[in-house]
Amino acid sequence: MEEYKHFIHEIIDEELKEGGRCYGQKVHTRFPPEPNGYLHIGHAKALEIDFGTAEKYGGLCNLRMDDTNPTKEDEEYVDAIKEDIHWLGHDWDDRFFYASDYFDKMYEYAVELIKKGLAYVCELTPEQMKDMRGDTTTPAQSPFRDRPIEESLDLFERMKNGEFEDGKLTLRAKIDLASGNFNMRDPVIYRINRIPHHRQGNKWCIYPMYDFAHPIEDALEGITHSLCSLEFEAHRPLYDWVINNVSVPCKPRQIEFARLGITHTVLSKRKLRNLVESGLVAGWDDPRMPTLCGLRRRGYTPESIRAFHARNGVSKVNAVVDFAFLEYCLREDLNTNAQRVMGVVHPVKLILDNYPEGKSETFEVENNPEKPETGKREITFSRELWIEAEDFMEVPEKKYFRLFPGNEVRLKSAYVVKCVGCDKDADGNVIAVHATFDEESRGGNTADGRKIKSTIHWVDAATALDAEIRLYDRLFTVEAPDLADCNYLDFINPDSLEIVKGAKVEASLKNAKPEDRFQFLRLGYFCADNKDFTSDNLVFNRAVSLKDSYKPGN
Repeated sequence: MEEYKHFIHEIIDEELKEGGRCYGQKVHTRFPPEPNGYLHIGHAKALEIDFGTAEKYGGLCNLRMDDTNPTKEDEEYVDAIKEDIHWLGHDWDDRFFYASDYFDKMYEYAVELIKKGLAYVCELTPEQMKDMRGDTTTPAQSPFRDRPIEESLDLFERMKNGEFEDGKLTLRAKIDLASGNFNMRDPVIYRINRIPHHRQGNKWCIYPMYDFAHPIEDALEGITHSLCSLEFEAHRPLYDWVINNVSVPCKPRQIEFARLGITHTVLSKRKLRNLVESGLVAGWDDPRMPTLCGLRRRGYTPESIRAFHARNGVSKVNAVVDFAFLEYCLREDLNTNAQRVMGVVHPVKLILDNYPEGKSETFEVENNPEKPETGKREITFSRELWIEAEDFMEVPEKKYFRLFPGNEVRLKSAYVVKCVGCDKDADGNVIAVHATFDEESRGGNTADGRKIKSTIHWVDAATALDAEIRLYDRLFTVEAPDLADCNYLDFINPDSLEIVKGAKVEASLKNAKPEDRFQFLRLGYFCADNKDFTSDNLVFNRAVSLKDSYKPGN
């Protein structure tokens, strides 16, 4: 794995030096997902930065559910987030928290601000607040800004007690109505919202806004570095204002980094949810989805995803990464670690006319030439085999070197065979190819040294297993389906999934387990599906094709 070094680490290095802000402290980060959807490849970048930074410095990283907004949160997402983080190889030990754990303290800090004259209850509607927000040359306005402290304290308590309807009142921080940073123009820090909370039930009818809640959560947990994406850069002055004006036990530092952009997909949870709820995909873990559970089901490995993020680096400049680079990282990992097997996706029978009927023999082949320590396995061979339909052409095209009448090919690890013809059905479709085998070419080498231009894969028909093969492609047909002036649903790829039933695979795959990954020779890398695969129902997902023209730096 490449060194995961970036500008955030350079900042921390300076702060850990003698005299620095964090001298003598343990680096402490947090990963704070909102439990309203499943983690995707973009979240994995933040996850790797948060957990990876803590690991680099021998520090700690908390997992905290940002459940301050009760409208879309669900325990299903909490469980899925935990599983995805563990799958990527990270752990939070006993440091698992909910933002809602701090609601009582947040309320106390809000009261503290009111008592200091730094917050007030406002009666403006959202529309009125927007109209009175001002512009770059005109300050915002609020007729309630100078409301007496005791009156705001009374109204805020009554808000908590449920005496006012939703939207009737808000609590606003009293900062600077003329600030050039509109986030500082007396932002709302509490609103009324009578929606049951997935953990707190009906205890609360007022909820803190994220910009008020997040710095308090960080401070209460002793976070030293609050690492977040670039859209929060303009919110950092408010983060610091909250930290500096309430009596929290420590003062974290917020540092921002650019989010991940990636081609041929969307990373908005709202849009991903729409794909699921509209039935355009088969759930959050559909292998075409950019969710971590979807990538996992397709066959991506934790190592490939971590390498992808490490090699992309971290900066403060937004950039879009080609999805092909993620595929490249997966190929690189699986080329080293995946077992080689033979499978035939679109089978046609190959009959060796001169091979004795009833005879069977075995060949010993390596499980993975990249890792000789993985050993060898035996494959069987007999008179009738399965080959790919595209490996035979009765009338060959130019530079076609596979099976056609009169041509020889090598059957991988077995024999050289020569095509002599084919059988067809009434519609003219090829139903069997006939060939003769060279008995002296066992292992694929000819006795007279003649050159064989093509090698094809095969499966012994006598021992082959039936399998379902799911061939996945990208979900969108264009690089940027997320353009603001377009409807991303218009770019759904109608050919993003092809399900092939009746494929044939070698007998060793009877022992495969869900999420086992293989290189199907000449076809690509495949993964045993983690939902539908059983020993009696072999289902393999194509994780990625075998080769691609993409090279890093292209």
